[in-house]
Parts: sequence; C-alpha cells; structure tokens
Amino acid sequence: MVQAYVLIQTDVGRAAEVARDISTIEGVTQAEDVTGPYDVIVRAQADDVDALGRLVVARIQRLDGITRTLTCPIVNI
Repeated sequence: MVQAYVLIQTDVGRAAEVARDISTIEGVTQAEDVTGPYDVIVRAQADDVDALGRLVVARIQRLDGITRTLTCPIVNI
C-alpha cells in the first residue's frame, strides 16, 4: 500500500468545490480546503506507485478547477 499527500492549486474561489469533488474519488481518504500556497490538500492511497500515479493523473487532475498538483508520497524511515 502506498500513501501520499497531493497538494493542489485551484482556480480562484473553487477550493471548497474541488475538495468536495475529490473526496468522492475511490482511493482518497481525506480532502481539505486550506489557505496558503495550496488550496486543497488530499491524502490518498493505492496498491502501488503506478496505481497512485493513475489515481492522480486520470482521476484527480481531470477535475474542473484544478490548475496544478504536487504529489508527496509518504515514506516510513
């Protein structure tokens, strides 16, 4: 199991809507609209890195209102 935080920038005024839409996607365990350089922070999980990539590229990035994402895999050191 691979987990990651996905930091998302949205169009102005769309953060709450984007967070709500993302929270319905399978594999997303948490989606919150926040303030700062990113508008939404998502916690997601997938079976492996390839599946995580598909989740971000094919499901999350395709939502209206998203302008940029940064995926930060969680490591256990």
